Amino acid sequence: MKTILAFGDSLTWGFSPKGGRHDYADRWPSVLEAGLGEARVIAEGLNGRTTASDDWTVASDRNGARVLPTLLDTHQPLDLVVIMLGSNDIKTFVTGSAFAAANGMKRLAEIVRTFPYGYGDAPQVLLVAPPLTVPSPRNAVPASVSPRSADDALFDHYYSQTASDLGVGYFNAASVATASPIDGVHLDAANTRAIGEGLIPVVKSMLGL
Repeated sequence: MKTILAFGDSLTWGFSPKGGRHDYADRWPSVLEAGLGEARVIAEGLNGRTTASDDWTVASDRNGARVLPTLLDTHQPLDLVVIMLGSNDIKTFVTGSAFAAANGMKRLAEIVRTFPYGYGDAPQVLLVAPPLTVPSPRNAVPASVSPRSADDALFDHYYSQTASDLGVGYFNAASVATASPIDGVHLDAANTRAIGEGLIPVVKSMLGL
């Protein structure tokens, strides 16, 4: 059986724009696992996680580049690592830049490829551009949600180029999912499920399932 690590932020954790967490069956890693049938998908989502930047305003380590090696060691052997990050990189107090997020994604892919695995070969990598933010009453008020730049419109451009340069898989989640206007960032259950459903044929092709 193939083993996949889903590495992401609140969109992978299953944060609901109404508050709380989506049911397990509605989270995209769960939908992906159910659709593959012959694979195990390990969900490693953390609210606020970035690709490779620090956020010292919180208690947990949100820097994906620092945490990823530990997770690769914890869950090995792995066949594929799916990385969907960037929504927090474009917070104005983090980087505010899709280009910076793409460079962070490049670093994460390099970590996956070069980690000294003790069990099996290095897994394949699939980079996923997150859904775009949308206007909402809440993100018009900085105190109620972290303000983000409009740079997420460039995710697809920079991420697809990064994936092409590295020779890894790529999927644009914005092609199947739209953020909820409740907070402008997070996804309702249907759009969360849509990401998992959209990834099924991509992952099947990459893993030969």
